[in-house]
Amino acid sequence: MQIIPAIDIINGKCVRLTQGDYAQMKVYNENPLDVAKQFEDAGLERLHLVDLDGARAGSVKNWKVLEAISRDTKLSIDFGGGIKQQSDLETVFEAGATFATIGSLAVKSPEIFKNWIEIYGANKFLLGADVKDEKIAVGGWLETTDINLFDFIIDYAAKGITQVFCTDISKDGKLEGPAISLYEKIVSHFPDLFFIASGGISSIEDVIQLRNIGCKGVIIGKAIYEGRITLDQLKDY
Repeated sequence: MQIIPAIDIINGKCVRLTQGDYAQMKVYNENPLDVAKQFEDAGLERLHLVDLDGARAGSVKNWKVLEAISRDTKLSIDFGGGIKQQSDLETVFEAGATFATIGSLAVKSPEIFKNWIEIYGANKFLLGADVKDEKIAVGGWLETTDINLFDFIIDYAAKGITQVFCTDISKDGKLEGPAISLYEKIVSHFPDLFFIASGGISSIEDVIQLRNIGCKGVIIGKAIYEGRITLDQLKDY
């Protein structure tokens, strides 16, 4: 299973929110590149980079952070937040992202996203699904839709998408443990999917449990920054 640390960016700084709430923001490091280098030094190979300014503005803002990390590390980077126009997508790929992370757009404007899949190839995208009670949530989690998570994945898997991450928003940023039963259900429904668990991971035991149920990857954020999971533990893992 691939360990994927997360760096969330506001004003060029490494931060974390609790349950997507900008009012509950904590700055962990002024320099995301330093953080990315620490992850690389620990033997990690991939990074989940989120432009929170971009997500709020509806257009990519922190692409220079992506460019710096791409230039000065060998990390494979999936980048999301504010990718709403094709020009944003071009910016992200030109700045060095391996994958563009698409979430709300895949829900609200599926025809645009499906067109991008045809143009760039499904292997250039990571599909993000924020979920509450097995229904897709969008707009910084403020809006829950009637779209069933499993129908959503089936639809995009049919278009060639192979990488999906899912965040149970009731768990995210709370360090109370991940939604094991939900992720187990997803893995059993979609055994060929490169499924990445996200949200609530609080210990190395959580990571091992996610591996044991068949997750192909795990995104870890706050647990690393709060010292619940150390880089040495990840190195050993």
